[in-house]
Amino acid sequence: MSGQTLTDRIAAAQYSVTGSAVARAVCKATTHEVMGPKKKHLDYLIQATNETNVNIPQMADTLFERATNSSWVVVFKALVTTHHMMVHGNERFIQYLASRNTLFNLSNFLDKSGSHGYDMSTFIRRYSRYLNEKAFSYRQMAFDFARVKKGNDGVMRTMNPDKLLKGMPILQGQIDALLEFDVHPNELTNGVINAAFMLLFKDLIKLFACYNDGIINLLGE
Repeated sequence: MSGQTLTDRIAAAQYSVTGSAVARAVCKATTHEVMGPKKKHLDYLIQATNETNVNIPQMADTLFERATNSSWVVVFKALVTTHHMMVHGNERFIQYLASRNTLFNLSNFLDKSGSHGYDMSTFIRRYSRYLNEKAFSYRQMAFDFARVKKGNDGVMRTMNPDKLLKGMPILQGQIDALLEFDVHPNELTNGVINAAFMLLFKDLIKLFACYNDGIINLLGE
């Protein structure tokens, strides 16, 4: 319990009383502790996305609610948790996010509680834009560029020309949004931003592989 605040404990206890184990896990993953979300809570949420009796919209809404917190730590961890679930969760999670008109509205987010809050708020605004773009890409293409098969018989390598010409600008837009995160090594100062960076770095490798496949396909046409 070391770094958890009283607010964290009360929030988790409230969900325990109402019987929402998923919402409680979301609270546990997004505490005020300045560290990345704990693996055990992320694993629980990933497993929950595979359970047919789990309400995905309710799960997502709990994450969106945590992202309205005034603390940069809670908001950043809500974004990291959402990203982790988009990458590793059942596809119906990202399908639901893609079906919504809006995800994260954090373009004006600012934690004024200290200099660290100011610094991290910049990355929160950039990170939320990327996650919004990732969901938008899924809505446009009906698949996640980071999760599809790559290589000779990959999705982008075998896509028909019309769909490819539609898909490449969408992929480019997602890559651009990711690169706008623009963090430097000396700014990776805590476990929360480090967790975000690792997820973004892994996404970028997969997005570049998709882009490469798309270019090879275009040149072959």
